[in-house]
Amino acid sequence: MENLETEVAETEQHFEGMGATCHPEGVYYRVWAPHAESVSVIGSFNDWDASANPLQPEENGMWGALVENSKEGDEYKYVLKTPAGELHRNDPYALKMTNSAGNCVVYNHESFDWQDVTFQMPSWHELVVYELHVGTFHVKEQGQVGTFYTAIERIPYLKDMGFNAVELMPCSEFPGSRSWGYNPANPFAIESDYGGPDGLKAFVKAAHEAGIAVILDVVYNHFGPSDLDLWQFDGWQENDGGGIYFYNDWRSETPWGNTRPDYGRGEVRQYIHDNALMWLKDYRIDGLRMDMVPYIRNVKANGNPGDDIPEGISLMQWINKDIRDSCVNCITIAEDMHSLDFITNSVENGGLGYGSQWDAEFVHSVRDAIITANDEDRNMDSVVAAITNRYNTDSFQRIIYTESHDEVANGQARVAEEIADGDVNNWYSKKRAALGVALVLTSPGIPMIFQGQPLLEDKWFSDSDPIDWSRLEKFSGFAALHRDMIHIRRNWFGVTKGLQGQNVSIIRQDNEKKVIVMHRWDEGGPKDSVVVVFNFSTETFSDYKVGFPRPGKWHLRLNTDNEYYDQDFSHLGVFDIDTMEGEIDECGQFGSLQIPPYSALIFSQEE
Repeated sequence: MENLETEVAETEQHFEGMGATCHPEGVYYRVWAPHAESVSVIGSFNDWDASANPLQPEENGMWGALVENSKEGDEYKYVLKTPAGELHRNDPYALKMTNSAGNCVVYNHESFDWQDVTFQMPSWHELVVYELHVGTFHVKEQGQVGTFYTAIERIPYLKDMGFNAVELMPCSEFPGSRSWGYNPANPFAIESDYGGPDGLKAFVKAAHEAGIAVILDVVYNHFGPSDLDLWQFDGWQENDGGGIYFYNDWRSETPWGNTRPDYGRGEVRQYIHDNALMWLKDYRIDGLRMDMVPYIRNVKANGNPGDDIPEGISLMQWINKDIRDSCVNCITIAEDMHSLDFITNSVENGGLGYGSQWDAEFVHSVRDAIITANDEDRNMDSVVAAITNRYNTDSFQRIIYTESHDEVANGQARVAEEIADGDVNNWYSKKRAALGVALVLTSPGIPMIFQGQPLLEDKWFSDSDPIDWSRLEKFSGFAALHRDMIHIRRNWFGVTKGLQGQNVSIIRQDNEKKVIVMHRWDEGGPKDSVVVVFNFSTETFSDYKVGFPRPGKWHLRLNTDNEYYDQDFSHLGVFDIDTMEGEIDECGQFGSLQIPPYSALIFSQEE
């Protein structure tokens, strides 16, 4: 008996990991099913015979067995005999699926050839992020969905534009071929219609070769709700709840079904932790953006302490701390939208420990300011608050944007569409959309642009409406405006370092004329200090005197009104500035500007 126990212990110790793991001896299958009476694995290796490969009970409700004649590429499922009957279940840890309602496929992470591609995630103050949806980003055949491989073909475009990070909307296996991705059926598997696990790795490899980091959107506030084999996985449940992977009481309720994972159960905590770390380790992903964090920390996302989920909070802290400790420069981003320092405060100081968070204060204030029809109704106070807002004294603990998948759907549209209401190719929509992008790319924070934004995409985001790449030629000037602003934001020419700095001061807030002038700097001085002028009105201002932080010549680095960007633009104010002595705006010198309507001007010094 002692020998048998030693043998079992050695087997468990030798074959670590959950799911189907490949070894020279075969494939080791392990699954957590504490209420099962017996478990076996069926698949293409045993003619789907439930009696051929029974799993042996291990500790803590685990079942496992080595199947020597199984190999990578085999299809499989588990058969569980339970008090609720015989259940055929897909592997919760399945890395690959034929489809969300199909079979699991044995996959070996070691088989992918990364070659010698090495990549270092840029520092966060250098990041310019492009959010994309694989299914609609680059569709080559009508009626088909985009894949990782079609997306790779557009990486040269992203590199030319100056993006050094992409954020992929969720790519875990979901029901059907079209989805935003926020309904994961198999959290560890990669959507088969996108190209499966090898497809994602190929995309990451190609992005890294181009100097572009990859951030992945993950969903831990709920699973499913459809095609969800995790539901009542081993037959057990309470209150008609979801069983072992889910809360089975009032805490299960979310806006997406009663499918909130049980963050207090050790095996479920490990499941989510394993998932988060897998992306960074096995897929070489450079960061995670976590969907709807309020529903992880609170049942109703309402801030009521009585609805708090302490174990959800501690799980996020565990994941964020482990990522920070083990992955240099990897970033975790929270979609929380409650503008709380607590989200990005360090775990050691009682916070959730996210590196950054989507900033609701910025997007809502800025969108409102540029979409509002009448100039006199634009709120300069809220724009200044949006520019200067920060969390925990760190400007880069916020992601700033005017468009995201959420902001251009669900009853809202693209910024230009909101302004134009039908034809985005008009002066007002182009000018004010560009003004919004200028705010994104010059304000303190990590800037993010949504797919199609530089192409002046119209309407709203839909998983069945692909990006129209013919617009790249039609609106080439508008795309060039984005490219030039991104290059300036990234200090490509060595004269705008201040845009990557922590510091901002508002030199002028002119509520009457709707003009804001801000000074951005890192350490200050020539090639560092940047002055940005925004005009939120349809008026052209001549001889507009404003204080400058240093005397001398200030070179115009960009004017969004330049006719090069659009033939409808006026091409006014395209010149450098020499300051004059005089006390204005608490500065010892001032410049006299011509400010075109609905425009941004960016100045910096050579010496």
